[in-house]
This record gives sequence, structure tokens and C-alpha cells, in this order.
Amino acid sequence: MKLLVLPGDGIGPEIVAAGMNVLNAINDARELGLKFEYDDVGLDSLEKHGTTLRPELFDKISGFDGVILGPQDNLSYPPPEEGGVNISARFRIGLDLFANARPARTRPGVAQGKEGLDLVIMRELTEGFYADRSMFMGPGELMPTPDLAISIRKVTTKGCARIARAAFELAMKRRKKVTAVHKANVLKVTDGLYLEQVREVAKEFPEVELDDVLIDAMTAYLVRDPSRFDVVLATNMYGDILSDLASELSGSLGLAGSTMASDSQCFAQAQHGSAPDIAGQDKANPTSLILSIAMLLDWLSEKRGRDDLHEAAKAINGAIDEALADPSTRTVDLGGKMGTKAFAGHVAGMVK
Repeated sequence: MKLLVLPGDGIGPEIVAAGMNVLNAINDARELGLKFEYDDVGLDSLEKHGTTLRPELFDKISGFDGVILGPQDNLSYPPPEEGGVNISARFRIGLDLFANARPARTRPGVAQGKEGLDLVIMRELTEGFYADRSMFMGPGELMPTPDLAISIRKVTTKGCARIARAAFELAMKRRKKVTAVHKANVLKVTDGLYLEQVREVAKEFPEVELDDVLIDAMTAYLVRDPSRFDVVLATNMYGDILSDLASELSGSLGLAGSTMASDSQCFAQAQHGSAPDIAGQDKANPTSLILSIAMLLDWLSEKRGRDDLHEAAKAINGAIDEALADPSTRTVDLGGKMGTKAFAGHVAGMVK
């Protein structure tokens, strides 16, 4: 089984190296048989090849069982015509990575965490308010006159139905509740279509409870009592915003894993950005990417029928819980004293 590793920009190389330290440790200890190949994306690729994402790299991804992708510093990229490809967006659209799973859970001993938080946000990735995903050709944002800007939102029955089905399937493995987030009182057509499809898919899962909440009310409910939520289903932008809120409520944005997947491909990707201001300083918390790698192993376990990968993912999660429960083995952002490398080394030693 082969995984492609793309370190990315900013703190990407550091947290990817940390994640690979843990993954190599458990790969060797449990004889998982995973093999890894590294390649360049982002600013390193731009410097070497004139583009942040080479077409030949994109084309070879189908030959891998999964991808570990570091953060990207999109704000530093030149325009697309000068080689500044939005890497995540290109992968999401080109590989149809429609399902973004973003768990948020309060970790034992992390005092910043909101009590009772244990949910997964299932976010649609290929349409919605993100204008670069709304058109077959050309941008989804227009400026007909200097004082007028228009953005187009795309919502399809297919897109809504398949992300809803992914949410209900996940809920069947958890506490059997789905909360659909929307603003159908204002966006009557687009969010109305989304809700219609969610309710239709819900008929396939009679054991799962479905409720729906307006996006603005959802932010308040998450802060007040996150324990009421299990799987939160959302279109692209709502899911992006809510997942940052939920992960911060868990104790830190750096504690939340994330995967983006199609029916046949999965990427592990930290939920946070590239943090160029602390790049190279051994300050970054690698927990998010380590947990994302564990999620990738779980996805591969289910798709390939490999129970050993599921057990490896459980071991990584357990090691993270144990490390974070002890203030002396936390990273600086959580009140500890460990740097990126030391924390990863500690967790790697535990999974062995």
C-alpha cells in the first residue's frame, strides 16, 4: 500500500515530518507494509518548476492509496496564469473530493476544551459559496462595473445528496443523529434544495434522528451546549466556518484532524493553515496532522478491509490523548514546553 507525501508550505514540512515520525513508528512496529513517496507542491514546486502543482504530479495520484498533504500558503502564490495554482481546490475539483470530515472532541486534561464536545462536521467541498467551484469555465465571481461585485453560488441535487449520505452513514457508526445546517429562511432556493435532498436521503436511514438548525443559531448552540450534536452536515462555507469554531472549542484549532475524500481516494490534511510566521521555529503543534493521518488509516481500513489499519488509527488517537493529558508533554500553544519534533518523538515512542 503506497501513500504520497506532499509537505507543502510554511510549517507544512515540520508538521508533516512529525506526522511521518509517528506513522513510520507504527508502520514498523505493527508491520503494516505501508510505503511512502515524497514530492514537492507549493512554493518549493513553484521555485523548481514554475508552478505550485505540476500536471504530472496531479496525474500520478491515482497510483497511490492515499495522500498526506501539508498546508499551503495561498496568499503568497502568484496568479494562476503565473503558476500559482490553488492546490487544495485543484485536488478537490479534479479528484472529486467532495466529503470533508472534521471531528472535534474535547481531549482529557485539556482545560481549554468545552465539556461534552464530541462531534464530526461533514462538509461538502466541491460547490457552494466557493466561487472557484461554481463554473465549468471561468471564475464564479464577476465585476460588471467598478462599483459592483457578484458571486455565484452553486448547489446541486447530486452534491447535496451524496454529502448527506456520507453524513448519515457516519452517524450510523456513532450516536445516530444528524444536524443539517442551513439558512433556508433567506436562501430559499439554494438552501431549500439542500434541505430537500437531505430529507430525502434521511428516508434511507430510519434509525438516524435528523434535525436542522439555522447557521447563525448553530454558532450559539455550539458554544452553549455542544454535547447535543453528533454529526453536523453542512454545505461548503458553513462547514468551513463551523469546523474552526468547533475545533477551537475542543481546546485549539491545532487539535482537530481532517480528511477530504471521494468514493475512491482520501487525503489527510491538517485543519489549520501554513502559519508562515512560526515556520522553521519548532513551535507548531503537529497534533492536527497526526490525527488526520490516523483518519486516513481508518478510511483505508474500511475501503481495503484492513482491520490492522483501524487498530493502528486507534493506537495513534490513544497516544495523542495520553500525551495531551499530561501538561509536561504538550506543545507550547497548550501550555507545555515541547516543540514540534519532541512532541512527535514522544507520541512515536508511545505507539511503538
